[in-house]
Amino acid sequence: MEEPSVFPAGDATRGAYLARASGCVACHTNTAARGPALAGGAPLDTPFGTFVPPNITPDRVAGIGTWTIQDFAKAIRQGISPSGDPYYPVFIYSFYAGFTDQDIADLWEAVRTVPPVSEAAPPHDVGFPFSFRSGLKLWRAAYLETPDTSALAGASSPWNRGRLLVEGAAHCAACHSGRNLAGGLDPDARFAGNDRLPGGSRAPSILAPDLVQRGWTVKNLAYALKTGLLPSGDAFGGSMAEVVAEGTSFLTDADREAIATYLLDPAGGGDITPPTPPAAEAPAAGTDPSQLDMTNEN
Repeated sequence: MEEPSVFPAGDATRGAYLARASGCVACHTNTAARGPALAGGAPLDTPFGTFVPPNITPDRVAGIGTWTIQDFAKAIRQGISPSGDPYYPVFIYSFYAGFTDQDIADLWEAVRTVPPVSEAAPPHDVGFPFSFRSGLKLWRAAYLETPDTSALAGASSPWNRGRLLVEGAAHCAACHSGRNLAGGLDPDARFAGNDRLPGGSRAPSILAPDLVQRGWTVKNLAYALKTGLLPSGDAFGGSMAEVVAEGTSFLTDADREAIATYLLDPAGGGDITPPTPPAAEAPAAGTDPSQLDMTNEN
């Protein structure tokens, strides 16, 4: 599939926001080691080997400074490198397949504003047979799908916005769904939780009935996506803490509420059953200051 020869003019501010919503900053920045923004992320230990998110700063040697916007689009939407090699699916490009040309242009402009870093990220440590990328063609044929983020007629605007984020950019299913032995998402375990995340972390079920049973409402879930605080007063831990700190805390109140709306009402029927007994709700979140920069200094 060829990418367009011409893209629309990009907006770096919109791109920085999308980079936060999509996890680009969280994945490609080693915040635990206080690494520079987008210079390479923390190693991800998986059953298939250790993967290291690469440097995607504009450095011409260590980063993506020699790429064209077409190279960038093909990597993001198709999972194909400029040399034509498929990327490992630990890079969750399938969730980005629905990004528009404007989305790509905005992301491209945002990435190019980041200071270049001349140090390359370490290579992946992947053993046989996963070290042979040619086998990824079979994996892609079996498991690569474009997410359905289309608007549902009759659903509220927040619900449709939530669907766009949850099923696409925010890629909630990537962590909160079970996977088979080949690493593909199990359609029968979608949103049902995953106990085998990289590094031994776990993601609970975010199926609507389970969320309601645990006391989540649109209000307190949106608040948790901003602050990391649970209705019980506890806080998210593990990889979800990073998702909040480097991603959802930078979103607008409206987008966090949209995500919560969709997760609690995935069918779009507008009927969210309150928990029994009702859980105490967190106070309403206020208006966020502008937090669209892509550095890791909060």
